Order: sequence, then structure tokens, then C-alpha cells
Amino acid sequence: MNYKDLEIWKLAREAVIEIHEMTLKKLPKFEMFEEGSQIRKSSKTVKSTIVEGYGRRIYKQDFLKFLNYALSSNDETIDHLETLFETKSLTEEVLFDKLIGKLDKLGRKLNNFIQSVEQQHLSKK
Repeated sequence: MNYKDLEIWKLAREAVIEIHEMTLKKLPKFEMFEEGSQIRKSSKTVKSTIVEGYGRRIYKQDFLKFLNYALSSNDETIDHLETLFETKSLTEEVLFDKLIGKLDKLGRKLNNFIQSVEQQHLSKK
């Protein structure tokens, strides 16, 4: 098994692709370097910190630290998306709802995965 088999990584990857596409096709040009840049960075950070944490999975605290970073970056991504929608830079409510739903699901799955890692490591003591 590797990180690409993790459901959280697959969801994060989908989110990165969809957010990248949204910023290129649906936002005003001025947002490409403002909020658009920030949401692309935070969404990519979710995916990459899952990978980095997985690479350190033998060390419980490192693994959990990076999974928590991923969760925090997911929350940041949600905040950027809400800002885009609230400021009317993103006007498509259906797209907003789809992305928020995906990010909420990812956040819940990250939380569950973190709890699972904590329990798994506890059972090995």
C-alpha cells in the first residue's frame, strides 16, 4: 500500500484539480493573484502534507502532526472558498456547493483517519 491508496489522498487530489480549474475558468482575472492563488496553495498543501505524513507513518507523532496540518489546510481552503463566494468573485452557487461538500467530506474523513491512526498506534503498545 502507498499514499495513493488512501481515500483521503484521492479526495484531496480531486479537490486540487477542481479548485485549480475553478480558479482558471470561473474567477475574475484579478483573483488569479489574490484569493485564487491562496486557495490553490492551501488545497495543494492538503494533498502534499498527507503524502509527507504517510512517509513518516512509522513515527506516530510525525504522522499525526502532518495529518493535522492537512486538516488545517483543508479548513483554510474552505475559508478561501467561502470568501470567494461571499465577495461574489465566485458566482456559481452550484459549483460552490459542490466544492464545499467535497471539502467538508474530506475534513470529516481526515478527522476519522486521525482518530484511526491514534487508535492503531495505541493498540500496538
